[in-house]
Amino acid sequence: MQVFIRWGLCCLFLISSIYAQNEVDGLVNWLTFKEAQEKNKTVPKPFLIDVYTDWCGWCKVMMRTTYSNSNIAGYINQYFYPVKLNAETKDTIEYDGQKYVSTQPDYPKSPHQLAIKLLGNNLAYPSTVFVSSDLKTSFLSQGYLKEQDIEPFLVFMVEAVYKTVPFNVFQGLFRDAFYNPGMKKRAGVKLISEVESNTNKKKTVVFFYTGFCNSCKVMSQALIHDSLVANVLNKFYHTVVMNAEEDSIVLKGQKYKKQMINGYPFNSIVVPITNGKFTLPSFAILDELLNPIETIALFQSPESLMHILLYFGEDHFKHISWDEYVKRENSKQNTPTPPTSGAKLQPAKKSVKKGGK
Repeated sequence: MQVFIRWGLCCLFLISSIYAQNEVDGLVNWLTFKEAQEKNKTVPKPFLIDVYTDWCGWCKVMMRTTYSNSNIAGYINQYFYPVKLNAETKDTIEYDGQKYVSTQPDYPKSPHQLAIKLLGNNLAYPSTVFVSSDLKTSFLSQGYLKEQDIEPFLVFMVEAVYKTVPFNVFQGLFRDAFYNPGMKKRAGVKLISEVESNTNKKKTVVFFYTGFCNSCKVMSQALIHDSLVANVLNKFYHTVVMNAEEDSIVLKGQKYKKQMINGYPFNSIVVPITNGKFTLPSFAILDELLNPIETIALFQSPESLMHILLYFGEDHFKHISWDEYVKRENSKQNTPTPPTSGAKLQPAKKSVKKGGK
């Protein structure tokens, strides 16, 4: 189920009046920097900072379109601390322990020090800055963002994809998963029951998804069909895409049903398949008898996933450590191989993460 749902036909007649009423703030519950930072002390969330000016026409357009979309605004209100920054304000703003002021208080259109810090030398408006909850990592998008443009940024931050994959890589995969119905399906996908009865015994990879995990959908509907990944999957593995919220799943003669796992109703099969390491997003690698070998947490780039699959598919894991494998592969080529993308091949956290916060 896609989190971002477009306006229904029944709502079209409301658009003009809603846009007119929300040109200043849209439907987003904007906070001050002080309010956002205070809230972040008790409930950490990423920040979304809208940098604008009073004279910026496209800033107003973005406010009455993108930020007035009830689904986009609802997602931002739930998972972010949204803050508006007038890039020419004369106010003193404290951010991350530092105070920022106007560069020329007597000149109406002088840029604010905080705007310069966030945007650098390219003071273009509107600009949208996405900041991690610890305020240490930020991503800048300059220019007008329509609904489909801002969606991958939101998921990229909320589900912590930024920790392992460059945005442009995730953006392309996101668009394929959500907006490219003609995307070529390269990987052969089976049900877990079909794998169990298959006489061609190979290892199995189980990619989990849920109705609320957008990066899981990107992984299971686009990433696995990337040519680099699909070629390895088809050669060494049976590929399973499993709905972790399925009511009933049968494996090895045992029926697994939904139960509360760390506060969420998941099918209990996720526990034995991942050896108790289930998290989202993640995938599990099983041996030829469908016993768990390893569970890999976090979203992976195509190159990273390819190397992880080769490491287990070619049985390197039986003879050398992951670090040794990476070192050996890098020694074979002039350009270093990027096989980890944040995955250390260590046990995933046992807590189930919704939204990556």
